[in-house]
Amino acid sequence: MRQMPFRPGNEISQSYNSGVVTVYRVTDGARPGFAPAPVLEKKAVLRYEEQRLGLTRLYLSRQNQVRVEKVIRVPRGPEVSSRDVAVTEDGRQYRIDAVQLADRVRPPSLDLTLTKAEQVYDVSKSDTEEGGSA
Repeated sequence: MRQMPFRPGNEISQSYNSGVVTVYRVTDGARPGFAPAPVLEKKAVLRYEEQRLGLTRLYLSRQNQVRVEKVIRVPRGPEVSSRDVAVTEDGRQYRIDAVQLADRVRPPSLDLTLTKAEQVYDVSKSDTEEGGSA
């Protein structure tokens, strides 16, 4: 990250060079009256920068019996919530545990805390290669 002298309040210019993440909304794909069938609905395809997973966050998550895998920073834009699923370009699925606003960076960004997904959803290869909103 590079600090630009003309940025107000000493803001840092953020790059997103670690990879691409696809954010999905989990919806119920079952017909009315049938057992729930969770289905992923694509929300956005975003570039991300992997952030350092601090010791405090790591140990607090372990106290709550949650396994935090990584923290990524994405550009702010589409609505991302803690009920969504994130799939990285290597096909790994994560549950979004927390969404936080990143302070003092340009462009405006969000930090997503990703945990190991308990349920693995069926994501077709063609769906992950399609373009989405950025």
